[in-house]
Amino acid sequence: MNGAQDLGGQMGFGPIELEDNEPNFHAGWEERAFAITLAMGATGTWTLDASRHARETLHPADYLSSSYYEIWTKGLEKLLLANDLVTAEEFKSGQSLTPPKTLKRVLKAEEVAGALAKGAPVDRPQQQPARFKVGDRVHTKRMNPETHTRLPRYARDAVGTIETVHGVHVFPDSNAHGKGEQPTWLYGVVFKGADIWGPDSDPALTVHLDLWEPYLDLAR
Repeated sequence: MNGAQDLGGQMGFGPIELEDNEPNFHAGWEERAFAITLAMGATGTWTLDASRHARETLHPADYLSSSYYEIWTKGLEKLLLANDLVTAEEFKSGQSLTPPKTLKRVLKAEEVAGALAKGAPVDRPQQQPARFKVGDRVHTKRMNPETHTRLPRYARDAVGTIETVHGVHVFPDSNAHGKGEQPTWLYGVVFKGADIWGPDSDPALTVHLDLWEPYLDLAR
């Protein structure tokens, strides 16, 4: 969807400030926000892509005025409410007021290290040959879906070149909405800055994106 999270190429937000030796977390509550989000994702109640969609559907004013882990927390609150794991009254009171639901899985403390090391691979077996190969010129589709997508708005209706074939991976556009994994080919695509932002772009600039096959057509 076209949301506040899709900032690529937009003006008025200032430069990205890099912090030397930046820590993983700037405050203790950020560690807890990360841990709770990870633990709830491990229950299998929703997918990673559904979690991303919950964050990007925050109101733009709320999204843009929130820090990174505030966005994570607010997205998690939306998922908890949508799945009836917490009520609005419980959020307000900070106390459990209803019997807890049974979850598919509970990530225990002794399992955390192994779960982090394993991760959650999203590559899947090949079912059909890839449509594109390295060196192919491709044209991204012009699309404005109200649902989740990993095709950035700034890179739509643009021509790039396939530089890597990553194999078959879960398709986030369907997986975010309970429509199944629908695995499809994933490609590394490189774009010239001028092909995205026009002749005023830095001529030395290139943009590298990982894009799924349904986003792409052969360039004419």
